This record gives sequence, C-alpha cells and structure tokens, in this order.
Amino acid sequence: MSAIIRRMVPAANLTLLYGGLPVEARFEAARADGFNAVEILFPYDHSPQWYADRLAQHDLQLALVNTPIGTTDSRWGYAALPGRQAAFREGFLKAAEVCEATGCEAVHVMAGCVGGDNPEARKTLLQNLAWAAGRHPEIRLQLEALNTFDVPGYYYSHPAAVRQVLDAAQGLNAGLQFDFYHVVRQGLGLLRELDEALPYICHVQVAGSPARTEPDLARDSLHDGFQRLHEAGYRGYVGYEYRPADSITEGLRWATPLSNYFSPQSHRASRL
Repeated sequence: MSAIIRRMVPAANLTLLYGGLPVEARFEAARADGFNAVEILFPYDHSPQWYADRLAQHDLQLALVNTPIGTTDSRWGYAALPGRQAAFREGFLKAAEVCEATGCEAVHVMAGCVGGDNPEARKTLLQNLAWAAGRHPEIRLQLEALNTFDVPGYYYSHPAAVRQVLDAAQGLNAGLQFDFYHVVRQGLGLLRELDEALPYICHVQVAGSPARTEPDLARDSLHDGFQRLHEAGYRGYVGYEYRPADSITEGLRWATPLSNYFSPQSHRASRL
C-alpha cells in the first residue's frame, strides 16, 4: 500500500481574495479556481445555515472565521478590552454557531486595540480565552499579531507577544495564527520569526507586503519560509488573505513554485 503524502492545504479568503464579487458568488468562484477550503473573516451577515448551505453546495470546507468586531474602540475586537467581556462572549457564541453549522474548527479571537503593557488587558484576554475554551473546547482558538501600520494599537504586533499569551494559556485548545504578511510588514525577519514560532503555529496566512496583493516568492524570504514550514512538518491550512491586483485566477500563478508543498487536490495553481 502506498504511503499517504500530506501537504499544506490552500484556503481562499473569500472576504479579501474574492471581495470584489457578491457574497453569494464567492463560493462558486473559489471552487472554480480549485480551492477545497476557504476562510471568511466575518460570516455574520446571514444565518449560520445560509453559509453552511453554500459551502455544502460547492463542496467547500470552512477553515477559519474571526470573532465579530464592533465600531470605534472595538473595531478590531473585544477579547483584550477590560470591561467588554459581555460583548466578547456574545460575539464568540455567534462564531461558535457558525462553526457548529459549517464544521469549521478554528476561530481567530480578535484581541482589540489596547495598550500592550496594560496588565488588565492581559488578564482580560486570558480570562476570555479560558471562558471560550470552557464553553467550546472543540474549537481551536487562534491568536494573530497584526502589524502596527495597518492596525495601530492592536494588542500585539509581534508573534513573540502572542507566544507569551499562549504560554500563559497552556492547557487550552489554542495556537498561533502566523501571517507572513503581518510579520514582513512589521519589519521582522520572516525566517527567524518562523523558526521561533513553529511549535505554536496552527494556521498560516500569506500576502505580499506592503500592498497586500499577490505574494512574490522571490521577495522577503517567502519561498524559503514555505520550504521551512514544509520541512518542519506543517500540514495545515495556508490562507490566501490578499486583495488581487488584477485577475484573481491569473494571480494565483504566484503559488506554482510551491506545488510540491501544497496538496494537488486542493488548488489548481500548479496547473495554471
């Protein structure tokens, strides 16, 4: 019997990659481009069953959603905002409903914009993570550092800060959402950050910096980063979280050199 070869699985971010299309058309477009998995940042404009039906119709797996965000002070989430625990819990339960309906197993917990040296913020975040894990232990809680250029004031902008939170939250079903784009945009060395983060990584995303369009594997050590992931045994999702510069389908050619690392059944980029 031949060995089963597992590889990384591309996931189309419907919100960004197909954001120029009506919401209901994005599922079909992603499937036509060869994706088996998708991400949706905020799937709360319709009922959870509405999303589940469209995913099933096009044979797509939902890999990731974000917790809901608010406006003004909470436009990047609630999880680390002292005094906003009720809003976080209400939002997380909405995300959990989507997961239950669609089979999604991961939620990006949006921390919000609050001083990184605020001890109450750290305490609040850890309490909220513990509460969420207690309510839905089957859902993996993912934390992601967002760069200070795009999201000034976000609770963490360096993967190292996320790792510190995860160390304090040991025992929970939680991990690091490692985004090549945010690391590079923050001015950090991708390979060094990747090496330090590998034991924590449970989900990967990518885009080209600084414009957040298609990645250029010849820049910023991106190709070496994917090679490092593959050699380290990462076999999870890779979210294509970028805005296409022109044609979505033609733009997917950037991933052709990664065909040995990506599952051939998951995305037709290697055959474009």
